[in-house]
Amino acid sequence: MLTTLVASSKGGCGKSTLATQLASHWAQAGQNTAIVDADRQGSSYRWAGRRPDNVPGVLGLEGGRKALLKVPSDTRQLLIDTPAGVGERELEPFLDVADVLLVPVLPSSFDLDATAHFLGELQAIKRIKSGKLPVALVANRLKPWTRASQDAVEQLAAESPFPIVAQLRDSQAYVLLAALGKGIFDYQSEQVRSHQEDWKPLLRWIKRQAA
Repeated sequence: MLTTLVASSKGGCGKSTLATQLASHWAQAGQNTAIVDADRQGSSYRWAGRRPDNVPGVLGLEGGRKALLKVPSDTRQLLIDTPAGVGERELEPFLDVADVLLVPVLPSSFDLDATAHFLGELQAIKRIKSGKLPVALVANRLKPWTRASQDAVEQLAAESPFPIVAQLRDSQAYVLLAALGKGIFDYQSEQVRSHQEDWKPLLRWIKRQAA
């Protein structure tokens, strides 16, 4: 089982979007997939419950450490969606079981400042410091055609101790599909496939860490 932990100190940066989109990809690939939603808002948990019968199911589990005990033994892909404002203490139940840690970041000065402090805290965590838990950043809700987004990515790349492994463009498709319990990998239209391309570097990075 591959366990992907999604965390950030900043609310509204796209943790649940990241978790649910990856879940839809792996479910469509025929892998038994589950999400442990440790956020009280329960966005990922509700998303999993809304998945319609015409797409592969994703098991949603609520809670923290106890929810991990409910993950079925045949699960191939486990995603853990954490709440905003987490520190090492809140992440502790998940750090030992995680195989990779993803940090979504929005292209704004507030998010970059908040993330810089969070990344500094991550660097001090023993499993991360020793290289046993790989960490990567995902630049989210970008408008690649704007100078602001380009500058934000450049600043993040220059200041972050961890690599940026994907740049996801801003799109209402994620919002609309989330309300249906779906992800972009549940569709194969030409428009959606262009969004899927944004995820390929991230999926390749995760695959390399699991090898």
